[in-house]
Amino acid sequence: MRDRLVFVFLLLAVACAAAQPVATEQVTVTGTKSREVIADFVQSFAASARMTGKLARWMKPVCPRVIGLPPNFMKFIAERIKTTAIAVGAPVDDSARCSPNIQIVFSTEPQALLDDIRRKSPDLLGYFDNQSQIDQVAIVSRPIQAWYMTQTVDLRGNVQVDSPHHGGGLEIYFSPKLPPLVIPHASAAAVTGSRLGDGLRSGFHHILIVANPDALKAYEMGPLGDYIALLALSQPEVQVSCRPLPSIANLFSRDCPGTADSLTANDLGYLKGLYRMSPDRVLRTQEDEVIYQMQQSLAGK
Repeated sequence: MRDRLVFVFLLLAVACAAAQPVATEQVTVTGTKSREVIADFVQSFAASARMTGKLARWMKPVCPRVIGLPPNFMKFIAERIKTTAIAVGAPVDDSARCSPNIQIVFSTEPQALLDDIRRKSPDLLGYFDNQSQIDQVAIVSRPIQAWYMTQTVDLRGNVQVDSPHHGGGLEIYFSPKLPPLVIPHASAAAVTGSRLGDGLRSGFHHILIVANPDALKAYEMGPLGDYIALLALSQPEVQVSCRPLPSIANLFSRDCPGTADSLTANDLGYLKGLYRMSPDRVLRTQEDEVIYQMQQSLAGK
């Protein structure tokens, strides 16, 4: 009889313990929704476009193409990018014959691939001013790495690819009697005089993502697809430390406490904020809008 009473008592103790809230989980939820933590995540995560200093996003429909894997895996990654884009409000081109503007290449010799791209199509590696900059840009240093080619859209809808090689040049006349001042590769844009926004918008023109399958053997295709989708829909800063909130961006940083194996609510909240913000505002205002939208998303609104 005594043994039965002890057994019943133990069951009741376990049930009571299970009913108690876990303090660490409560702290995590509260911290995730605080504006300070979200602001730290946004400001440390987002890279700004070189020409405008603003956050870039897709303005034209995305069309991903994957090469270097078996067909079922290539289709899986392309579809993961599209479904994520639809979920966060990014435009998607569903045509089977769309011209790819997101190219994901799996190669066991990624540096040789980059060297070839540098020789033949250096603009695909992003904006650079001189030889020293392209030397740094064209180095493969991570298992999966992205290069962003951006474009600037002015107040009248004129599109200019962000590259020192794409400007046609400007002629500035100071006097009818004097020859014009010629500025090679320069361009003009229609802007506003507002301090909140000048009317210029930054968008992605092309994104190149290179992955080394030899360095990814320990990872499942699901996490890799989500990681690539994040790179394909936003431009994260080159990661030098752990993100302040759990994120798929920490996938290759196993020592980070916020490592995740899929897109987290923080990642999706950030992407939703990015595609809802005002594209023509200054960077600070854009970040504030993303922070607000991320708060709303994490609160289930």
